[in-house]
Amino acid sequence: MTKATSGGVKPRIILTAADHERLSVLANAAANTIPEVAAELSEELDRAHVLPKGRHPIDTVCMGCAVDFRDDMTGRVQTVTLVYPQEADISEGRISVLTPIGTALIGLTVGKSIDWVTRTGESKRLTVLQVREPVVAERQTA
Repeated sequence: MTKATSGGVKPRIILTAADHERLSVLANAAANTIPEVAAELSEELDRAHVLPKGRHPIDTVCMGCAVDFRDDMTGRVQTVTLVYPQEADISEGRISVLTPIGTALIGLTVGKSIDWVTRTGESKRLTVLQVREPVVAERQTA
C-alpha cells in the first residue's frame, strides 16, 4: 500500500494535533487485527506535519471531512466522508480511515495525487479535488 506520487515520493500530509493523537491510538489498537493497514497508517502518522493544538489546516483531508476525489485511472469522481471505523457506512459514503483508500486520503491537500493499492492488490491513483470541513462537533471530538 505505498502512498507515492508518480515520481515515487510521497506527498506531504498535514494533520491536526487531535487527529494525530487519536489516529495513533487507533493504529496501535489495529496492529493485530489489520496489520497492513495499521502499519501504513502508522507510517503516515510518523511523517505527517502536525499542527499545534487549536490549528486547523485549510483544504486538507481531516477526520470528518467530506472529500471529492477523482480516480485517475477511470476519471470517476467520488465524494466520501472520512470517519473512524465505528462510524463507517459505505452505503452513506462514510469510509473508515482504516481502509487502504482512507489511509491514502488522510492529510492530503486539494490538488495532491496519491498512488495506493487496494486490498486485492490493484494499483490505483487518486487526486483530491475538494475538501469540505467537518461539523464543529466532529472536529472537537478527541
